[in-house]
This record gives sequence, structure tokens and C-alpha cells, in this order.
Amino acid sequence: MVALDGPSGTGKTTVARKLAAELGAGYLDTGAMYRVVTLAVLDAGVDPHDADAVVALARSVRLDVSTDPASPGVRLDGTDVGEAIRTPRVDAAVSAVSAVSDLRDLLVQRQRALIEETARDGGGVVVDGRDIGTVVAPDAPLKVFLTASPEVRAARRGAQDTAAGREADQATVLASVQRRDRLDSGRAASPLRPAEDAVEFDTSELSIDQVLAALTELAGTRGLLDEGVAEPCR
Repeated sequence: MVALDGPSGTGKTTVARKLAAELGAGYLDTGAMYRVVTLAVLDAGVDPHDADAVVALARSVRLDVSTDPASPGVRLDGTDVGEAIRTPRVDAAVSAVSAVSDLRDLLVQRQRALIEETARDGGGVVVDGRDIGTVVAPDAPLKVFLTASPEVRAARRGAQDTAAGREADQATVLASVQRRDRLDSGRAASPLRPAEDAVEFDTSELSIDQVLAALTELAGTRGLLDEGVAEPCR
């Protein structure tokens, strides 16, 4: 298993998917799970800061997550919401929803079950998020924490928004990135931080291919490769 953590805009999700494909492993985007719950909260008119209501709603909806790196996706009550969860509307509320400790407990249980299920299929798993190495899978044999400057991350996020047809004002995106950094790092429940034994990579000046090559090499040094295929999760 590879645990890949870090803030948004570091290339984390793209690298995790590519690494999973490279290793012949499954892929789990835990951040998408919090975004799906956030979307459900907003659509239902629930206050993102109302912890009890957030948890009650999360228990009442069906959240399905694909672990296939070739076709990742998330569904809310059977509806594909892969695009809807990446909007500024969800960006603005996801930190508040993610800070609800009982929701985190609920989703961490689900994440661990998905990891175990994927591992049983025999291909290993790459998991990305903000608390994988510290909370979800502290025994992962390889933990990586990706970083990049706020300006670089904002530029990447703006480029993603533009490519998806969403308006992206650079100053607004940068302010959003910095705001979420503060909220995610300062929350009481599972704050964003590297695990003590995580390998930290600053991706500010690196391409996705360069990061992928470095992580693949690192996986090899940790004994996670077997003729180009990851060993089962352990």
C-alpha cells in the first residue's frame, strides 16, 4: 500500500492514479468522498457547520467510489457526481464538512473497508487524501506527503478549472487555496500534516512524470514492486 497525502494542487490525485496504474494497483481518492457528502449537504440545504445534521445526512445517502485507476468516479445515490464535486460551491464548504469528527470516523471506517477489499483482489492500493498516513492507514509501508507553494498550487487549480470550462480568477483561486490550507491544518479532527515517517516531496518545480518516476523508484526501494507489479497490501 502507498499512502499519498498533501494539500490540493500538488498533483496528488493525478500522481496517485498514475502510480496505481503503474504498479497494477487499485486507487482510492478519499477526498472525493468528503466532497460527495459536501455536495449532498449543500443540495439538501443543510448547514455545513451543523455536525449532527451533516452526519445524519451522510448516513442516509449512498456513496459509491470506484477503485479502478483507469475509470475513477463517484456516485451519490446512483448519480455520477464526478464533475459536480469539483465546483467552487463545493470547494467553499468542503473544509467545514470535513472538520466534523463524527463524519470523519464514519468515512474512515468506509475507507478502511475499501482498502481491505481492494487489497484482497491482490493488486495493492494507492490511497490519496489528507490523513491517510496519519489516521486511515498509519501502518502503510510507504507514506508520501506532497507539497508545493500556494502560488503554484493556485495556478494548477486555475488551469484545471479553465480546462473544465469553469471561470478561474487567479487571485480568487489563490485566496481559496490559502483559506483551505488554514482550515485543514488547523482543524481538531485529523489535521492536514505529514506522518512522522512520511517522505516529503515538493512538486513546485517538478512535472507529473518526474514525481511519478521518483515515487515508482521509492516504491521499489521499499520492496513494493515485483516485476513491475505491486505486492498485495499488507
